[in-house]
Parts: sequence; C-alpha cells; structure tokens
Amino acid sequence: MRVLTGISAGEYRSRRRQLMDAVGSDGIIVLPAAPERVRSHDTHYPYRQDSNFHYLLGFGEPQAVLVMLPGRRHGEVIVFCRERDAEREMWDGPRAGTAGVVSLYGADDAYPIEDIDEILPGLLEGRSRVYYPFGCDAQFDRQLMGWINQVRAQVRHGARPPHELVELGSLLHEQRLFKSDAEIALMRHAARLSVQAHRAAMAMVRPGMAEYVLQAEIERVFRANDGWPAYGSIVGAGSNACVLHYVANNAVAADGELVLIDAGAEYRGYAADITRTFPVNGRFSPEQRQLYDLVERAQAAAIALARPGTPWDALHAAAVEVLVDGLLSLGLLEGTHAEVLASGSYRRFYPHKSGHWLGLDVHDVGSYRIQEQSRLLEPGMVFTIEPGLYIRPDDKGVDARWRGIGIRTEDNLLITEAGHENLTGALERSAEAVEEFIAEARK
Repeated sequence: MRVLTGISAGEYRSRRRQLMDAVGSDGIIVLPAAPERVRSHDTHYPYRQDSNFHYLLGFGEPQAVLVMLPGRRHGEVIVFCRERDAEREMWDGPRAGTAGVVSLYGADDAYPIEDIDEILPGLLEGRSRVYYPFGCDAQFDRQLMGWINQVRAQVRHGARPPHELVELGSLLHEQRLFKSDAEIALMRHAARLSVQAHRAAMAMVRPGMAEYVLQAEIERVFRANDGWPAYGSIVGAGSNACVLHYVANNAVAADGELVLIDAGAEYRGYAADITRTFPVNGRFSPEQRQLYDLVERAQAAAIALARPGTPWDALHAAAVEVLVDGLLSLGLLEGTHAEVLASGSYRRFYPHKSGHWLGLDVHDVGSYRIQEQSRLLEPGMVFTIEPGLYIRPDDKGVDARWRGIGIRTEDNLLITEAGHENLTGALERSAEAVEEFIAEARK
C-alpha cells in the first residue's frame, strides 16, 4: 500500500508534536475521521477525509479515531481504525489495518475501531481537558459525552474525569493557517492544474455551448492530472454569473454573453480557487469591457497591498475604494464617494468580501481578526483575492445595457518574506490577454 500525500512522515510528526505541546500533559485530543455520506439509497459520495484528521495523520480511511495524549509514557498517538478484512477489501479496496497505521502513518499504537468503547474511557481518565471539534458530527458528539460520563460515574472510586471541553480549532486552526514548504508545493501544483483547466475552457468556448460542457472540460483536466474538483464548479453564462453560488450549469452560452467560471483543483488534499470571466464570442462588448476593467483594477489594488504587515481588512477596503469610484463614474451609483462607503450602497453590486484563506479547505480555517483587530498578514499565509461586480438582470434601477452582466476575477496569493507570490498569476487576466488567448486558440 502506497501512502501518497506529498507530506513527509517527519512533517506529520512535527505537526502532532506542535499541537500536543500546546495542549499540555493534562489534555487529550480526540479527533474522528470524516463519516461516509450516503448519496442515495445504498450509494455514497466519494470519500474525502476530514481536513484536521488529514493534517495530523495523512490517513485517508473512514471509521477511524485519532487520540493524542501528550506525555503518555506508553505512546502519545493512538489510532482506532478498521482491521484488515480480505472479503471487504475485495469490494472496497485495501485497508491499512492496525499494523499499517503504526508502520505507515506513525501511530504509536492502534486498536480495532470496535474496541473504542472499551478503551477510550480509560484514556480520558486523568486528563483535565478534552480537545475536540464539537458540532461537526452529532453522533460522535454523543459518543464522546457517553465516554466522559462513564468516567464521571467512577468518581467515587477515585476516577478523575475531564472537567473542561475545549474546541480543538482554537489551537489547530491557527497552526493550519501557516503553510509549510511541502504544503506550498502542493498548492502550487493545484494552482498549475487549475490554470491549465481554465485555459482549456477558454480555448473551447463557443456560442451555443452548454455550461456543463465547459464544466466537463475543466474537471477532465483535473482528473487527467490526478486532481479532483476542490468544490462544485461554477460555470455561469450570461445573467447566471450574477448568482454567486450558481451550480446548475445547464444553460447555453449565447453569442454576446460573458461566462464566469469559478473552479479549482484539489491535489493531495490542498485546494486552488480561481475565477475568470470571459466573452463567449471572444470579444468584450463596450459595457462588459468597462466593468471588467474596473474589477481588474480593484483586484490589482488589493494585490498591491499583499505583503507582511498589511491588515487583512485593508485588501477588501482597497478593492472597494476602486469599485466605488468606478461605479460612480459609470453612473451606476449616486452620491459622493464618502456617502456610498458610509451607506454601503455599493453592496447592491458587490455583496461579498474580497477573499478568504485557502489550504486543505477551500474556505480554509484561521481567524481574520485578533482581539477585535484585523490580523496582519504574515509569511506562509495563502488566500484568495476575488473582487466582482454583479448587475442583476431584473435591476430596473440601471440602464438596460448593464443588466445581466456578472464579473469576478480571483487569484491565489502566498505571503512571502519579500511580499507575495501569485500562485495563479500565470492565467490570463487582463481583457487584452483574455481576448488574445481566445483568438489564438481559435486559429
């Protein structure tokens, strides 16, 4: 059995060590694997491991629980998992088993998952705090409380039950926010696959083409390169681009429309997240071009601030400043710049923020504010910058020539010591570059 995560065993050990050092010798970490999800009747969605579980162990099987006991002399890292089963493996594929979790994944000890009710209460005993991701799995929440109550029932006999339950994310999410060199390498690869996929869609788009054909081409590139869609691909032609989380992808792209594609590859668990908007016939109309250039200027203003020490909120503020100026000059908003900012009336056309953390999750974990203040950017952080404008087709408050135009441009940035690296910057972004690329592809 090959273990393909792109992360070394040593790095996984370091991650676990860092977390256990933060927890201390009176704490215990309990982390279940992601449950399998039924798609319909007796079929399941493709299995995807819980991101925290993957981050700490790299183990991709369901029906497993990771338990970490800092300072335990007989082994700090214990895994409960499925045992080897030749009959089930014939149907579902190979399993690591308890021996494999130790030899391949670095656990100190492993037990069959069926034995967890018998063993875990004894591991909880004597630990003051339990670190656990509450609210993610209601069934496991109940199981954990049952085990804790078993220990509580033995207090009269000298048992010492945990007295504090702590959300695991309070420590682990901050740790995950800062990407290692190995993680960055995987994210660069996911970004390259995503750039390749977006170019493939831009090259094939034609009037009369269904949105799902473009989706199929993008996701073909992902799978052909050992990647997966990091999220449900958004392919919105015409006014569908004004639906922020559009996923139907079943309309036809008409001549004269734009198509907005928000799609990214996941590679070895790490995500990319790109959005590009381009003309179906290869040329922007004057109105499309004016809005497109405005969004590009807004993104450029935010990207220019991406360096260590910049407050996270400053990126969004920079994009909004440019968008408000442009919307006022185009007559799409009324009032002064200050009045529009104060009232938030620009949100009619720009209702979302300008980015989010990126990593094992597309909307990755990590706080955006520290002690009520916007946190400062630091090397190792990866995030998106994605301003947009959406003029709804039924918005009678604007001239008809603007209605139904939706535009978003999104790239993935890594903060470095010297400033930033645009992981997806190779993909054509300016209107001139987009039109040139499409024209060249059609020769």
